[in-house]
Amino acid sequence: MTEFDSYSRRPAGSGISLRAVLGTSLLAFVGGAALIGWLVYDDRLPIDAGFGRAEVAAPAPSASPLAALPSPSASPSLAAVAGGMDQRIAALEQRLTRLDLQAAATEGNTARAEALLVALATRRAIERGAPLGYLETQLKLRFGDAQANSVATLIANAQRPVTIDQLSSDLEALGPTLLGTPANEGGWQRFTRELSGLFVVRRGDAPSAQPDARLDRARLMLRSGQVETALAEVQRLPGASAAGDWVNAARRYAASQKALDLIETAALLEPEKLKNGTGVAVQQPGPGAPPAG
Repeated sequence: MTEFDSYSRRPAGSGISLRAVLGTSLLAFVGGAALIGWLVYDDRLPIDAGFGRAEVAAPAPSASPLAALPSPSASPSLAAVAGGMDQRIAALEQRLTRLDLQAAATEGNTARAEALLVALATRRAIERGAPLGYLETQLKLRFGDAQANSVATLIANAQRPVTIDQLSSDLEALGPTLLGTPANEGGWQRFTRELSGLFVVRRGDAPSAQPDARLDRARLMLRSGQVETALAEVQRLPGASAAGDWVNAARRYAASQKALDLIETAALLEPEKLKNGTGVAVQQPGPGAPPAG
């Protein structure tokens, strides 16, 4: 029996069932479509308006000049950064100013120290009776404006040096002459001088006016460096007129000591006219100068 014969002999009910299933499915689909159409028509079912439409790409935002500007939220942070930078710059400027002042103060103090060393070296040369040498140039350069007279006195007296030892030895040599009768003394002057020496009225604590006592005090003053006091005692002795050279030498030595004191003071306190080793004025006040204002 062939395959066709077996198929033709299947029960008729099998074909009816298949048609029934297909018909039922078709009916259900048509009903569902009708129901959806009615719901849409009655606005009971929202439908996306873009359903079935092709998506259109949104245009890219065009570049705008405003886009380069910082946003308002970033402005405070930028201002803070700028403010911090300004503070650091101000601090650096203040530090540089302090460094400049310190450098100027150091330079000024160095110049004053050098000037004081020149003054001390000059004093040593004067007291030893040695020539000034290079100190003469330094005195003119550093103190020429501040103490012109003192510089001139030191340079002139250094050319005719006088020392304490020399004054003391010359005074000892002149002792008998200073205590003796002056060569040009007349009879009446000699009588009054001897009479005044017999009766002397003085206070108990007053120094003796006797020539020997005066000469001893002059020697003592010389040894202690008080040349002017020794000079005053010598000039009161009877034979003072014979000690003219000694008196002039003592005066030169005393003038040199005053000049040395003045240039040493200028090295420490002179506010304007003191110069450094290159001839530039020293602006920094000395450590002993009074505060300005």
